Amino acid sequence: MQVQRLAPVKTSLLPSNHPYLNGAWTPLHEEVNATDLEVMSGTIPTDIDGIYIRNTENPVQQPLGRYHPFDGDGMIHAISFQNGKASYRNRFVRTRGFEAEQEAGGSLWGGLADPPKIALRPGFGAQGALKDTASTDVVVHGGKLVATFYQCGEAYWLDPETLAQGGTANWAPLDGVSAHTKVDEATGELLFFNYSKHAPYMHYGVVDKTGNRVHYVPIPLPGPRLPHDMAFTEHYSILNDLPVFWDQELLKRDIHAVRAHPGIPSRFGIIPRFGQPKDIKWFEAAPTYVLHWLNAYEDGDEVVLDGYFQENPTPDPIADAPPGYSHMMAYLDEHSFRPKLHRWRFNMKTGETKEQRLDERILEFGMFNQRYAGKPYRYAYSTKARPGWFLFNGFVKHDLETGQSWTLDLPDGVYASEAPFVPRLDAKSEDDGYLVSFLIDENHGTSECVLIDAKALEAGPVVRIALPHKLSSGTHSVWADRAFIQKGCREG
Repeated sequence: MQVQRLAPVKTSLLPSNHPYLNGAWTPLHEEVNATDLEVMSGTIPTDIDGIYIRNTENPVQQPLGRYHPFDGDGMIHAISFQNGKASYRNRFVRTRGFEAEQEAGGSLWGGLADPPKIALRPGFGAQGALKDTASTDVVVHGGKLVATFYQCGEAYWLDPETLAQGGTANWAPLDGVSAHTKVDEATGELLFFNYSKHAPYMHYGVVDKTGNRVHYVPIPLPGPRLPHDMAFTEHYSILNDLPVFWDQELLKRDIHAVRAHPGIPSRFGIIPRFGQPKDIKWFEAAPTYVLHWLNAYEDGDEVVLDGYFQENPTPDPIADAPPGYSHMMAYLDEHSFRPKLHRWRFNMKTGETKEQRLDERILEFGMFNQRYAGKPYRYAYSTKARPGWFLFNGFVKHDLETGQSWTLDLPDGVYASEAPFVPRLDAKSEDDGYLVSFLIDENHGTSECVLIDAKALEAGPVVRIALPHKLSSGTHSVWADRAFIQKGCREG
């Protein structure tokens, strides 16, 4: 392995016993370029050509107040596969906030668990006091890598091959862009939403494959909400108004406390891709909160939506958590908020909603073959999580037609990243390809990249590739075929 280490960033972070500044969440401050990666076992397939990219919450400066793992600075990790070889590089996302704190030599903003008044400078996002870290999500659109912030930020782009910084996306509106923009690979269009504390409280937009914002409309809501994700079909986009949002009385005092609101149903707004507010059809469903949707598609008169229904979206504090962290860790523990794979059916003619539980296991962070995005699909790939912690320790593949499933459990002390599906270049079927993931091995203090045959999940990795340093845990990732990066879409 040939490793080039870049000049170090300036950090003021001190050693800490914080549960999300240690172990698999230990911050990484090193940026490198690495080629000729060592193959630990197996052989790198020659039938894939593209890049696996993962975003990471990776703090650089000592927190002003109480650190929450979602506060960390964005760091992009990318491993490129071509001709049976692999290379790796990682970079911090140089947001305005990151650069300002590099210049100041310390933190200028508080975090999710802090009161807004702790910030030394005006912030961004729905809360209005947070640093836009661009550390939540990542997609590839129009040949660019786009990193976004969960509470609505400016959207930053990088070159997916080199990770060279491109600055802010010129299509991002003043109210920002939420994490979980969606890219329709068939058309190359990027779909996005944002939310805020002022009316109409939400907007929805479309960016074409050349980077021009071609649609942007208000989505009027009853008040401030906290949506996290959206979905789309061939002709529609699906937005949500869920009954877990800020306490309205406390919000008047600028206190951002999330509450469940009994008696309020879940609502889903289905709008034609280029529709107007008058075109939205609203559907009601059982109250819940959903962090992540899986896929959606049209089936006759119905729009079908799959996602992860939370049985307990506002959990009680974890009794055996480290002192002072019981409430924070409850909201980061999937075994506390209990997400279950779930299906909603919305009848566009009758207005009826039907719901169906697809699996009773605790699962989240689902992936599928993006060539089937917005279309009927058969296979889904979810992560399992370690109880008590925001750490992935296995994968589950579902056959949504037969109900059959397969599970791969990782060894104790080994934790995965979100694992996109990688189609083979000559794929013959929907599941003809691999899952790709970064692993953190706490037993040995190392990280690696693995490819798993999607048709033989339980057999484990077909190849294990050593990485030059141990990564910090994170959330979202994307796979992009090199042809898609270059063309911007799959058609034309």
